[in-house]
Amino acid sequence: MILLSELNFELPLRNPVIIFSLVLFIILFAPILFNKIKVPPIIGLIVAGIVIGPYGLNLLLRDSSIVLFGTVGLLYIMFTAGLEIDLEEFKKNRVKSLVFGIYTFLVPMMLGIPAAYYLLDFSLPASALLASMFASHTLLAYPITSRYGINRIRAVTLTIGGTIITDILALLVLAAIVGMFKGDISSAFWIRLAVSSLIFAAVVFFIFPPIARWFFKKFDDNISQYIFVLAIVFLGSFLAEVAGLEAIIGAFLSGLAINRFIPHSSPLMNRIEFVGNALFIPFFLIGVGMLVDFSVLFKGLGALKVAAVMIVLAVLGKYLAALFTQKTFKLSRDEKQLIFGLSNARVGATLAVVLVGYNVILGETPSGEPIRLLNEDVLNGTILMILVTCTISSFSVEKASQRIALVENSKQKDTEDEPKEKILISLAYPDTVHNLTDLAMLLKPHKSKAPIYALHVRNEKDSPENNQAVGKKMMDMVIKQAAATDNTIVPINRFDLNISNGIIYTIKEHNITDVIIGMHKSVRSGDGFFGHVTEKILSRTPETIFIYKAAQPINTLKRIVVAVPPKAEYEEGFEHWFKRIQTIGRETGLPLFIYANSDTTNILKQVNERNNAPLGIAFELFENWEEFLVFTREVKSDDLFIIICSRKGYLSYDEETEKLPYYLTKYFAQNSYIILYPQQLEGITNSDLKPLEENAELLDKAGKYMRNIFTTGERKRSKDDIY
Repeated sequence: MILLSELNFELPLRNPVIIFSLVLFIILFAPILFNKIKVPPIIGLIVAGIVIGPYGLNLLLRDSSIVLFGTVGLLYIMFTAGLEIDLEEFKKNRVKSLVFGIYTFLVPMMLGIPAAYYLLDFSLPASALLASMFASHTLLAYPITSRYGINRIRAVTLTIGGTIITDILALLVLAAIVGMFKGDISSAFWIRLAVSSLIFAAVVFFIFPPIARWFFKKFDDNISQYIFVLAIVFLGSFLAEVAGLEAIIGAFLSGLAINRFIPHSSPLMNRIEFVGNALFIPFFLIGVGMLVDFSVLFKGLGALKVAAVMIVLAVLGKYLAALFTQKTFKLSRDEKQLIFGLSNARVGATLAVVLVGYNVILGETPSGEPIRLLNEDVLNGTILMILVTCTISSFSVEKASQRIALVENSKQKDTEDEPKEKILISLAYPDTVHNLTDLAMLLKPHKSKAPIYALHVRNEKDSPENNQAVGKKMMDMVIKQAAATDNTIVPINRFDLNISNGIIYTIKEHNITDVIIGMHKSVRSGDGFFGHVTEKILSRTPETIFIYKAAQPINTLKRIVVAVPPKAEYEEGFEHWFKRIQTIGRETGLPLFIYANSDTTNILKQVNERNNAPLGIAFELFENWEEFLVFTREVKSDDLFIIICSRKGYLSYDEETEKLPYYLTKYFAQNSYIILYPQQLEGITNSDLKPLEENAELLDKAGKYMRNIFTTGERKRSKDDIY
């Protein structure tokens, strides 16, 4: 038993239990207190770090443990930025990112070098090094955009890309100037840096993805997957340092490399965000606060002058860069403020530059004092600059995020008058539960709070594998998986003499729009390819049906290949299923390849443009479904094959689809595929087509009618409008 008198309460605290408890209470209460006075939680944590740090109450030292957790937090911010970025949006805005990166590097450099040279009497190398500190920045306020759900918009995406560019350039300036004083700057130095950087990039983008795909295929344990992701991040950060780059660049590129293996709606992504926001990132912010020393304000006018010049130039440089970016690409004022806020904070690369410059000794004074490239005034001024820029960054991003989120929410409310889309998972086999739930999470519209329904139907003739205990186990699995992604599952357990009737009545009672069914496992002869339950559901319900067979986890796939039958655009649910496939592509980051005839392709392109979806789609011509076996060559083992079908009697029905069971069983048994039956409420049937085929003028009118539907969005429900 430890007596109270034996505990060491001397300041600074050294008992690890007390230290960790204190930090956790700060993480808990500081954001709450500062929220009440309308101050961003990030500032609360930094201020808390100032108060408890060595320059405040001296409760804690900024020792190796704080530095360790802080480093992890900084790398975590950059990693999640790479992980959460919308790859299609990133590709779409890569030119904007490059331009912003150049602006946000050159403008502070052009302001900083002459100001430091003429106002502060620094040497030219020291002026260039100081200006590079103004050019670099840290995405300190990025978690704010995540909290408001706008972390995938173009302003955030181009700022993230620009961050990497400006930090790389700033660190190259650092390497060049330090190399100049060490005497090792030469063409060999630059060649060595270029080669090592290329090798590093090749390892991250060409070796990390296959390793990640293999791991996620082999291991589905939640803890193992999370530890694997952390290991990849820190390995990438270490390799960046080996290549002569900063660790934050390695963390970002590692997140970018494994982006598509961790869907935004997955449980793994939820765990990554939770641990980072709850522990690592707050530790980093507290550590930043512990650097601040207000006593520098009283150490003479020299320190104040340097600090004032640094703060003004740092803020002005980033504001002008954001303004030039806004004018160049015609962005909104809120987007400009968001870019300015995100790019204004300095921590990671800035600290690296100032510490290296401070440790470069040029000589000694007659009294034996070292002459440094960047003196103590710059070091102290940097600490104050970090505090001011982090404060401005947090307030700017908070306000801009609020306004942008309001606009985004109002757009979402404009579509609330439309019928709500409800997804139902039909549970039958325990080993398919996770895959069906994953698909349901991907189909759910982004930011939608609509619940997902999970149904298990049993009857008195059930086999042992479908009894009540197994049903409860499957339902528990779904609920647990959904809870890990902050989604809501509505469990429905039903007893019915006929299983198909139970599913059909549930669809009608809850106004379900999309039904996800696992591929039937034939246990009795005569059940057919889909099974008698699925066959009855298809024949008696008009809703969109997804019949899913998963050969591997959906996050380990490489592409989505979609086969679309002729005249699919005439069906009632045409645009609905296309939006669902777009959602899968967006959430997984997988490239989308659509095979269809020329008429259907034209309509699909128009719908894609009208929806303004930031999704790259490759359209391939496929006219004749009698040549369906061409997909044995086009579809690879790591592809998701989606086949759009039709119920009998409707216009897009093709007799060749009757051969699908044979083709899929013989040629695609090792593939993941979805057989998708679109909503077919009042679509034009084959019987309706006959008078059109006999009259060319009517057929032309029908084509114009359907084109008008999918280019304007105005759809009249009756086929009589055609005639």
